[in-house]
Amino acid sequence: MSDIDLLELRGVSKHFGSFTAVDEVSLTVRAGARHAIIGPNGAGKSTLFGLVSGTLAAGTGTILLDGRDVTRLPVHRRVALGTAATFQHSSLFMRETVLENVLLAALLRSGAGLGGWRKVSARTTELARARTLLERVGLPDRHDLAVGALSHGERRQLEVAVALATEPRLLLLDEPAAGMSPAETQRLTELIADLPEEVTVLLIEHDLDMVFELADTVTVMHLGRHLTTGTPDHVRASAEVRRAYLGTTEAAS
Repeated sequence: MSDIDLLELRGVSKHFGSFTAVDEVSLTVRAGARHAIIGPNGAGKSTLFGLVSGTLAAGTGTILLDGRDVTRLPVHRRVALGTAATFQHSSLFMRETVLENVLLAALLRSGAGLGGWRKVSARTTELARARTLLERVGLPDRHDLAVGALSHGERRQLEVAVALATEPRLLLLDEPAAGMSPAETQRLTELIADLPEEVTVLLIEHDLDMVFELADTVTVMHLGRHLTTGTPDHVRASAEVRRAYLGTTEAAS
């Protein structure tokens, strides 16, 4: 993990009418980090994720990506600058094949456009990269299968491949283990852990076993506010976290 901040939030807030979902949150994410955001339901995690990814507009505050102000940039501009995201609800093309989904993302990243993308087999660079990514995420034998025929866990693996096809510096994962079996969660954890260091990972996750196995830095949110940030051991030992997040005086496990 680098000493350089890839992502910085300065006093970021988001209001929905009179309700404050995110309340002046400030935090930094180091380049190369595996940084998790946790907290109980209603803590503001998913709203914060939307503010960083660009699917939601910040009410106040500043979001910096590698020192550049991206607070008002739309999603596609953030993707061009190196941000990619997977969400709780799949955005895959279910009728297309596994390989076509990854190829489409690679084409968008290369600026080739979507015209005639089904004939992309002649684009050997994108095709080779897509196949490599599918092998990396554990789907080497699913190239020609329609996405709708994949299991839930395989779709989550494919979403990571699609995100990586955009060559992100910052990979945002919104509850990637949601709905997964323990075995699928473990495979996904290993996949994320094995990503190259040049890909910084920021994830929201309810599965604390996954968080504490994967993350080197953990941020805890409560009632829309930043409660604490530290190592997994720091978070486990924090009485403040146990009270606010776990509702108990027992240590997190």
